[in-house]
Amino acid sequence: MGNMLIINGSPRAPKSNSKQYIELFQMYSKQPGTRVSITPKNHRDIWDSADNASDILFVFPLYADGLPSTLLNFLKSYDAFPYRYTAAVHMIVNCGFLEPEQNAVAVKMMQLFCKENGFSFGSSLCIGSGEAILGTPFRFLVKRKIKKLARAIDSRQTKNLSVTMPLSPKTFVKASTNYWINLAEQNGVTPEEMATMDIEN
Repeated sequence: MGNMLIINGSPRAPKSNSKQYIELFQMYSKQPGTRVSITPKNHRDIWDSADNASDILFVFPLYADGLPSTLLNFLKSYDAFPYRYTAAVHMIVNCGFLEPEQNAVAVKMMQLFCKENGFSFGSSLCIGSGEAILGTPFRFLVKRKIKKLARAIDSRQTKNLSVTMPLSPKTFVKASTNYWINLAEQNGVTPEEMATMDIEN
């Protein structure tokens, strides 16, 4: 049995959906795992931990069709350390779009990092509607795919999985618009204020 390092690459890791996905993953994985969240000051500590890992699972949200800056800066720091790892890299990436294929560029970025630095790329899970799906009746779909991902990693299989809510784009846009309007109202913000470019006031 291997030893897994699970890295939360979300800029808001303590309160992130990524944290919830990690918790679900650990319910199904048979490997002992250590969880860490990336901060500007702990890159060396995380790479030190990776030296003893058989698998590394990155969990993060899609930002501007790619990797969030938190994760990008961490990956860039790799060149500062003398280690050369043998761990297999896996990933769970979620986006606010309905279509999980919106995460494809982020997957390719991680694959390129692995190729250029000698890591093997293992399995991945792309989640669409990731900002909302955990709070809906479709949560079971995510749990099912995370379970499949955990089994694939534990058995050294390579799988590229995806999941989203089974809604039409029109229904999804309507539901997401209502969600943000209701959230804004809870925070004293009107739809008109949300539609402006002035975010400072």
